[in-house]
Amino acid sequence: MKQLLSDFLTDCRRLLVLTVGNELRSDDGLGPYLASLIQEAMEERGHLVINAGTVPENFTGKIRSERPSHILIVDAVEMREEPGTVRLIERDSISEYSISTHAMPLSFLVRYLEDQGDYRIALMGVQPENLEFGTGLSPAVEDAVHDLAGMIISALDDFGSCG
Repeated sequence: MKQLLSDFLTDCRRLLVLTVGNELRSDDGLGPYLASLIQEAMEERGHLVINAGTVPENFTGKIRSERPSHILIVDAVEMREEPGTVRLIERDSISEYSISTHAMPLSFLVRYLEDQGDYRIALMGVQPENLEFGTGLSPAVEDAVHDLAGMIISALDDFGSCG
């Protein structure tokens, strides 16, 4: 997974991590939780995190104004895998996955952003265990989010092409 992330970051000048999710729906809160884990480290490296909650479309103006070269969207994605499975989904395949807890499909958001600027966009999907209303992440998803946070920061540090 780390190599796929490094490959995605090729020619990166500025990374924007856009996290999506609803903290009231158990594992769907993984995006906001990831944002809280990486916010400071990303800013220290000159990159940006936006916790978009359930309305990522409301942040398109902010995204454009920040002028990232790469956008990594992170969300709970039904992939029919074990809970906590993480997969990097290139923009051409985003519409093939079920991401049903948000008003606008992410594939529409990706198309809109591509029409607005020259961004390389990918989705980092994490297989949820539970999307019912409730609080807290399942253990498998929480572990995956911690691993993902480390992977993002490590890729920026090790790869060195972004920033």
